[in-house]
Amino acid sequence: MKYVDEFRDPKTARAIAARIRRDVDPDRNYAFMEFCGGHTHALCRFGLEDLLPDNIRMIHGPGCPVCVLPVGRLDLAIELALSRPEVILLTYGDMMRVPGGNGASLLSAKARGADVRMIYSTAQAVDLAREYPDREVVFFAIGFETTTPPTAAALKSAKASGLRNFSALCNHVLTPAAIDAIMTTGSGDARARLDGFVGPGHVSTIIGAEAYQGAVDKWGKPIVIAGFEPNDLMNAVHRLVVQANRGEARVENAFARAVRPGGNRAAQALCEEVFTLRDSFEWRGLGDIPASALRLSDGYEEFDAEKRFALTYAPKADHKACACAEILRGEKSPVDCKVFARACTPEHPLGSCMVSPEGACAAYYLYGRYRTSTPPVVKNNRTEAA
Repeated sequence: MKYVDEFRDPKTARAIAARIRRDVDPDRNYAFMEFCGGHTHALCRFGLEDLLPDNIRMIHGPGCPVCVLPVGRLDLAIELALSRPEVILLTYGDMMRVPGGNGASLLSAKARGADVRMIYSTAQAVDLAREYPDREVVFFAIGFETTTPPTAAALKSAKASGLRNFSALCNHVLTPAAIDAIMTTGSGDARARLDGFVGPGHVSTIIGAEAYQGAVDKWGKPIVIAGFEPNDLMNAVHRLVVQANRGEARVENAFARAVRPGGNRAAQALCEEVFTLRDSFEWRGLGDIPASALRLSDGYEEFDAEKRFALTYAPKADHKACACAEILRGEKSPVDCKVFARACTPEHPLGSCMVSPEGACAAYYLYGRYRTSTPPVVKNNRTEAA
């Protein structure tokens, strides 16, 4: 298959669904976690869970970079933008409305006079540093391995051109470490609850299929890497069912059109030059995870915003009513949160899972994958609370 239409062909989807129904063991229940938030949105958008047998449950994982960023890291950026008038703080658009401590956000900081700007690429961040040589331009860098190479490229460009007014507030995190944390964090025994993972597609183009072998060997759970079209996901679920039935635990690459065994070696080398491992890093919902995030390496420490502005991180609690932490651990679904689609909506989010375009709550709300007494209605082509 070469074209998008073929990956969305309903006949193919029904055929894969029939194979899944044929191969499931009716006397057992299956629980598979789709790690990536992009997969969660695809499941909801295309109604794929409705095609699966009742004894297969998809559990939503922590693979949303905006969602797993803890409140304290966001507050660090908000404080920097508000307290230092010389700073231009740059961020991707999905971070603007994420609630920080006391309901503050980068958007509200901008309304209070901070110079916070949305950008579309790290190259744009470097260009703005050149455009404003008398200002301190800080890029609020977040994301998994997918967005790490562009940050590295920007920092390398800044160093090569001698830009002294550019720095990065680095919050890049690592997928394999998060899989380890899922298996050990929170209530219940995930090793017993989970039968396998749908591996993230975009991340895997960078780190490669081989990067998951350690987690598979350690936990004895299969990982099947999938693309983001409906038939990609259905195929991955079928492969997981087959492995579970056989008692196998292997890494399978079901996204071979984009993912190679060793990943993108050039991107990996660039990141190894610019970044190094943090000893530990706090994740929303998962707590402090050793060796799970990156900081700037010694050769690039002059571009480290935390050091340049003497920033001190302090953990902050999530909103008391928000269940984002439990959702990110796979212990709850969005519909299990008492404020979902009631007090917490895309217009008035209480947690990051409702804001991010990869958040599970946003997916459930956008595609109506829930039942409440006040369901959303469509007005002027927009989904709004009734």
